Amino acid sequence: MSGINKVILIGHLGKDPEMRYLEGGVSVTSFPLATSETFNKDGQKMEQTEWHNIVMWRGLADVAGKFLQKGKLVYIEGKLRTRSFEDKEGIKKYTTEVVAENFTMLGRKSDFEENGNRQPGKSAQANNTIGGESTADDLPF
Repeated sequence: MSGINKVILIGHLGKDPEMRYLEGGVSVTSFPLATSETFNKDGQKMEQTEWHNIVMWRGLADVAGKFLQKGKLVYIEGKLRTRSFEDKEGIKKYTTEVVAENFTMLGRKSDFEENGNRQPGKSAQANNTIGGESTADDLPF
């Protein structure tokens, strides 16, 4: 039996998506997402915020780059991926990211209107994946 690698997050973008283009024109966007939870500690209401590194590929990245921005509330589904890289001093480092497979913009209708043609609650989704990267060129909306 194989394992399951599924992440579901609802949070606010910590900054505008950063769009890049790789060889062959493959688009990738990334941004931090903050999720917060509140709890009571000794009768006081406390809040704890967790930051997640989100990565989106190809068509999904294009849609995110167009419609998402800092502070917006979004629902994201994806999977965890840990990768390694070397820093400027040549030291091997590791980072864990959420590779998004789809997302839904949440919030008020006015939060997402762009020329009156975008509605909240509609989602963007990667239809096909290869090695965790979306291969969808067209999104279903």
